[in-house]
Amino acid sequence: MFRLNGLYSITAITLLVIELCIGKYLHDPWVRPYGGDLLVVILIYCTIKSFVDTPVIATTCGVLLFSCAIEITQYFHLTRHLGWENSALARIALGSSFSLVDILLYTIGCAVIIIVENIRPAGNRVLKI
Repeated sequence: MFRLNGLYSITAITLLVIELCIGKYLHDPWVRPYGGDLLVVILIYCTIKSFVDTPVIATTCGVLLFSCAIEITQYFHLTRHLGWENSALARIALGSSFSLVDILLYTIGCAVIIIVENIRPAGNRVLKI
């Protein structure tokens, strides 16, 4: 059955708008390179939890592994090997440069998820569609 969790959906949409604004309008040395990376794992997590009721730790670990896998493709210049180096969409989705700092930020973002999930009261905020 398709289930939509309103809290996670609203959070994911809000984070997506924030990420788009950071990408388009912010050209600072801190928020754009670091804040966006930290928020993106929370965005991915909330998007997943919007549709599927999965355990917090398993979902968070999956998001971290996925994010690190994308970062590793940057190390091996996957977009260049696939001939996508001129594709703006590929550069946005897969990124263009490897950074260990990004992996650290993904990890911090996942830690934030676990902390918030453990302090927020669990409630039945699921809308059945």
